[in-house]
Amino acid sequence: MNFDRFVVTFFVPIICLAPSVKPQTCQKNCGSVPVKYPFGTGPGCGDIRFQSYVTCNNQQQLTFSTHSGCYPITSIDYNKQIMFISDPSMSTCFCSQPSKGFSLDWNAPFSFHDDTVFALLDCSSSSSPIYKSMVDANVSNHFPLCDAQGADVCKTLYSCQAISSRVNVVPGSSCCVYTPVDLGPSFEMDLEKLQCSSYSGLYGFNGQEFNPGAWSYGVAIKYKFSFDNDYPEMCAHCEKSNGICGYSGPYNSYVCYCPNGVNTSSDCFFGSAWSISSRIFPRQTGMMFIYGTAWLFILLAIV
Repeated sequence: MNFDRFVVTFFVPIICLAPSVKPQTCQKNCGSVPVKYPFGTGPGCGDIRFQSYVTCNNQQQLTFSTHSGCYPITSIDYNKQIMFISDPSMSTCFCSQPSKGFSLDWNAPFSFHDDTVFALLDCSSSSSPIYKSMVDANVSNHFPLCDAQGADVCKTLYSCQAISSRVNVVPGSSCCVYTPVDLGPSFEMDLEKLQCSSYSGLYGFNGQEFNPGAWSYGVAIKYKFSFDNDYPEMCAHCEKSNGICGYSGPYNSYVCYCPNGVNTSSDCFFGSAWSISSRIFPRQTGMMFIYGTAWLFILLAIV
């Protein structure tokens, strides 16, 4: 028996799962400072480990927070992973004022950059623990904090009218320059305990070592993504697709926030397809079920 060729058509429902849609809250800039991973402009943006340290306030000022205070972030070098901050209480060649000091949280993913130099001003040479450590340098657990090569920095800073007119440039007080490594593993600079009235931080002389008016004042801070410091591959794809890396859900899972308001677990190239579907099917909310018709052609030839 021969059967003519025939076509059988099946109507099969196809279920497509679309990412949930939420208003875009993560921004690429905070004021004039570009914001990229691992930092973010609000909750759910960037890396959760950095969320409590780097924030964008209501005045669109990107700030860095530690237990010693909150400090404006002036710029970020994402290629070298260096963040530059300013401390309104620090002394410069143009302004001198009392300060409590500056410290990093010991358990935070930050450390001082090697170019950062601290000059402690108006320190008591008779009772400050800095000079006691120098006297007892040969005793166990004591070491000199002042850098002998920092004398020129102190001398140059004390030539500034703003500083020399305020500090006590007399034998009973002095200036001590030391590099961040001397702060120890706690990264603590408590000027009250060190018996110094103020400090100056700088991270560059700009080729003019004897012109303090041209120095770069502030603090340069290094940061790391993780232990091996590898840039997350998923985040790199997200940013290449014009998205913003973030996290969401009870487990703080990775999310790529896209300009069209869609968030995906992939990138915005993937999210664009769902954006088109959402306009065709406006009733979808969160997960979207699309029932279409799939044509399945089966050609049977029985001889």
